Amino acid sequence: MNTKIPYKIYLNETEMPTAWYNLRADMKNKPAPLLNPGTHQPMTAQELGGVFCEELVKQELDNDTPFFEIPEEIRNFYKMYRPSPLVRAYCLEEKLQTPAKIYYKFEGNNTSGSHKLNSAIAQAYYAKKQGLKGVTTETGAGQWGTALSMACSYFNLDCKVFMVKCSYEQKPFRREVMRTYGASVTPSPSMTTEVGKKILAEHPGTTGSLGCAISEAVEVAVTNEGYRYVLGSVLNQVLLHQSVIGLETKIALDKYGVKPDIIIGCAGGGSNLGGLIAPFMGEKLRGEANYRIIAVEPASCPSFTRGKYAYDFCDTGMVCPLAKMYTLGSDFIPSANHAGGLRYHGMSSILSQLYDDGLMEARSVKQTDVFEAAEQFARVEGILPAPESAHAIRAAIDEALACKQTGEEKTIVFGLTGTGYFDMVAYEKFHEGQMDDYIPTDEELASYAARLPKID
Repeated sequence: MNTKIPYKIYLNETEMPTAWYNLRADMKNKPAPLLNPGTHQPMTAQELGGVFCEELVKQELDNDTPFFEIPEEIRNFYKMYRPSPLVRAYCLEEKLQTPAKIYYKFEGNNTSGSHKLNSAIAQAYYAKKQGLKGVTTETGAGQWGTALSMACSYFNLDCKVFMVKCSYEQKPFRREVMRTYGASVTPSPSMTTEVGKKILAEHPGTTGSLGCAISEAVEVAVTNEGYRYVLGSVLNQVLLHQSVIGLETKIALDKYGVKPDIIIGCAGGGSNLGGLIAPFMGEKLRGEANYRIIAVEPASCPSFTRGKYAYDFCDTGMVCPLAKMYTLGSDFIPSANHAGGLRYHGMSSILSQLYDDGLMEARSVKQTDVFEAAEQFARVEGILPAPESAHAIRAAIDEALACKQTGEEKTIVFGLTGTGYFDMVAYEKFHEGQMDDYIPTDEELASYAARLPKID
């Protein structure tokens, strides 16, 4: 055991990043712009301003400014739970008998239980600064909804959350945390919006999807004065805010002279993965270093590995702009798997461009394999991981076992972005042998792909 590197590497407050890093500034091939669904022309700041906060629109559209200063009020809020620890997984290494060195950046040490608070507090801050009454949003597993509820409570903003119906039913306590912070929580699709009624008419009894919930949240935002819509993943602005994860990770590793070989993150819409890899991918783009970067997604919702790189609606109700991304189709509704935060039909435009350029890898994993890894990790590292984070754990274990076969002493870093204490129904299903591994067929995916918008 290398005793020079502690189990947990903590940074002090003075070492916290003071600016978010905009990965797009170093991308030779910029992510494709959002398009107006009616004209198929790039969305203007004025058009986006009807849905999003003004300052967030500026961040969304800026492909060239490398750093955005983090406002002091946000930095002070961050200090309640940041810097977050970078942990050397000595116990896991010993259990696997691998020569690999494994580190994980733990983002679950706040009440929301995940990394989502990094962007939630920023978006709530800009909404308050603009003088808004409140915001609307969607949530899958509930971590984003919880984080936004906390942030809105801090700034005395109203918060309306549409929660994917299967998660709403599976995770009642996550729902109650949101309500504790003052948010209203509605299972989606619902009969409270026009788009929700339409989706239910077309898909009776559906368990919902993030695409459905987004449609409802956007409708409520644009039909209520003083409200704007905020999103917890996918958008450029969100990956910008989440870069604080990767920046802290790099500072901590550099402190001990550690250079990772492999960086792994779970991938649903891209907030966690994009935030973790940001400074490392920046070095790769600038030719300063090279890393293997792996995105891990559910086999039941395989946007990267089986999706199409094309323009598509960001939501099921087709009321949002078109984004060029790896997508399964905006009307794709995945099986009711337990990784609720990874059930989005598409992927961040930034990450989609990087993947298409061959700068990162992607793999899909089955649900039962993910929970097997989660249980193994919990037993040796003492943290119960969220199902989303467990996708990264699965890949990290697999890479460490590959090193065991080859004898290579590679350094692996992955993001542990959430805790699983509200996911006990999922763990129960796994332990009782009642968890399935539904994987969509090629024919199913082809039928969705055939309905993608036709963009000239």
